Amino acid sequence: MSRTGRRPGLSGTREDILVAARRGFGARGYQATTFRSIAEDVGVDPGLLVHYFGTKERLFVAALSITLRPSELFGDLGKVSASDAAELIVRRYLAMLDQDETRDMVLGLVRSAVSNERAAGMLGEFVAQVMRSSLSELINRSDAELRAALAVAHLIGIAMLRHVVKEGTIVHASDDELVSLVAPVIASYLQ
Repeated sequence: MSRTGRRPGLSGTREDILVAARRGFGARGYQATTFRSIAEDVGVDPGLLVHYFGTKERLFVAALSITLRPSELFGDLGKVSASDAAELIVRRYLAMLDQDETRDMVLGLVRSAVSNERAAGMLGEFVAQVMRSSLSELINRSDAELRAALAVAHLIGIAMLRHVVKEGTIVHASDDELVSLVAPVIASYLQ
């Protein structure tokens, strides 16, 4: 049974809610994750989630924005060659997916986008506004946005096949193997 009101002691409740939300959205997707299930995980009243975030969509966006930091993937790449930039992007992306909280949100976003139109819109917005724009800055061509979108599609596809579908050869491939095969493709988009 959920408790009402503020928990005793130091208040890390908002952060606890975000952790539980990332876990829930990652495991169950957007549609199946409810305020009630998140509140039960944290041991608080669902009204507290409304207090902090207002809606499930705002909670989802808050959990997503704290977790996924494209600047960590694409920052400081403007001064290196396309092949070096591509290798760094793929390595950083795979390392990001190795972190539980980040992987949970990427998977939650991908799973949710498949089953929920609102989540699909959020994924599209995230891809368009953050990932694609960050990457297109590295590409000095008239079709930079298309090339950036294709690079992002490739990266999201790896997450989908490795962590959602769990396709055996991709799951069992080492990061070095994936980098050696994927980085040249990403580099071709960047050139």
